[in-house]
Amino acid sequence: MNHLSFSELCCLFCCPPCPSKIAAKLAFLPPEPTYSLMCDESGSRWTLHLSERADWQYSAREKDAVECFMTRTSRGNRIACMFVRCSPNARYTLLFSHGNAVDLGQMSSFYIGLGSRINCNVFSYDYSGYGASSGKPSEKNLYADVDAAWHALRSRYGIRPESVIVYGQSIGTVPSVDLASRYESAAVVLHSPLTSGMRVAFPDTKKTYCFDAFPNIDKISKVTSPVLVIHGTEDEVIDFSHGLALYERCQRPVEPLWVEGAGHNDVELYGQYLERLKQFVAHELNNL
Repeated sequence: MNHLSFSELCCLFCCPPCPSKIAAKLAFLPPEPTYSLMCDESGSRWTLHLSERADWQYSAREKDAVECFMTRTSRGNRIACMFVRCSPNARYTLLFSHGNAVDLGQMSSFYIGLGSRINCNVFSYDYSGYGASSGKPSEKNLYADVDAAWHALRSRYGIRPESVIVYGQSIGTVPSVDLASRYESAAVVLHSPLTSGMRVAFPDTKKTYCFDAFPNIDKISKVTSPVLVIHGTEDEVIDFSHGLALYERCQRPVEPLWVEGAGHNDVELYGQYLERLKQFVAHELNNL
């Protein structure tokens, strides 16, 4: 996410733009795609080709555990989906909405590492305009994208809602909160979340304006699943206060993880990140 320049701020105040303009300014930085998907003649089997920039850290054997396919959203875009089988006896699957400026190719190694360490499979997707997904990134597309991913996960793999952990990181907390406010799941994890677009750009914003984008703060109280909030206390992109504000509005919060000294992009490098997730998945969820 970028902070707005002075001239852009003036524009905002003189002629408040529609939410999609704010969204595009604040949030969407699709990288050059780091992978491609090739379809066989039957049209049903897709092969994942990773470029060097995907920074794949495993062998071909692990790559066999990664299944990719395309699905269509209600807004007509085709989005790339990735199912990573990390654990044969996994009870839960993370529906992972990734952060900004990355795509599935760059996230694939992280998904294998995370899933195998916390004993979960990982299902993820690229937003419209990211990776192999068609269309352009927008707030409305973001909600249609996560919806399509949710339905593909359920119909293609037969995974029930009570076995899905909705996981969002940074901008990915926006589709995650939206989805979780409409469907019940096993749990929700919000990793470096934002309260709303305007509140990131203008930290003193106290209410949600009609032209604001990504109003997580207004949707979080509708989420009925248990919510784990994770945020670095030195986050330089989305201030730690955003995580705190969302935590305070949750219907069913669990003990949050405030990572002392962590910024926006290094929370997962701290030991307590994996420890907290392991504890949550292996023990707490069974007792909630």
